[in-house]
Amino acid sequence: MRIAQLLFTQGFGSRRECAGLLRAGQVAIGGVVRTEGDDEIEPEGLRFHVRGEPWLYRERALLVMNKPSHFECSQKPRHHPGVYSLLPLPLRRRGVQAIGRLDEDTTGVLLFTDDGALIHRLTSPKHHAAKVYEVQCRHPVTAAQVEQLRAGVLLHDEPVTVRAAACEATGPEALRLTLTEGKYHQVKRMIAAAGNRVEALHRSDFAGVRVDDLAAGGWRWLTDDESRFG
Repeated sequence: MRIAQLLFTQGFGSRRECAGLLRAGQVAIGGVVRTEGDDEIEPEGLRFHVRGEPWLYRERALLVMNKPSHFECSQKPRHHPGVYSLLPLPLRRRGVQAIGRLDEDTTGVLLFTDDGALIHRLTSPKHHAAKVYEVQCRHPVTAAQVEQLRAGVLLHDEPVTVRAAACEATGPEALRLTLTEGKYHQVKRMIAAAGNRVEALHRSDFAGVRVDDLAAGGWRWLTDDESRFG
């Protein structure tokens, strides 16, 4: 692959802007400044620097963020900052998108990719990607409510009941809920249908990916093991 093309695929700007980075001596590979965009190079596993910042070539962007509260999962947020503002510019310019959404007041695992087919697979009900939520409720969680969520509850404007793949109480007013669907405000609506109310919501796991190692607003690339679902 030509160096200029490599920069373009990784989100470092338009083709003209990438050529400008090279001419300005802002690109280094193996500690050597490169200025010729037509030079061929093997991209797989390539580590390089742009404006002094280290980067690793990735054919597909696949990353996870520990979404903080009061951030919107939108390219055009209306009331709060957008989660995309927490990502480096090259990732935004290469077109990464959130895989599904979390409400502005919900925290936790939020995946991003520039692979449209992967987004479709992981958000399709047929894929059954498990999503685990830690729910803090307003009222005490009862055994009857847990059983109701496991068996299925009827949501407003829904023709059939919706059930949790797994549900357990984790404290007097807390429970852990596992879902394989992605309906609008599903957790909050299910808890309300069971006779309680969500006070705080955190997604702790999405398809085996967790963010225990990340501070709120932090992000990282997925490991090879984590990305096997794709």
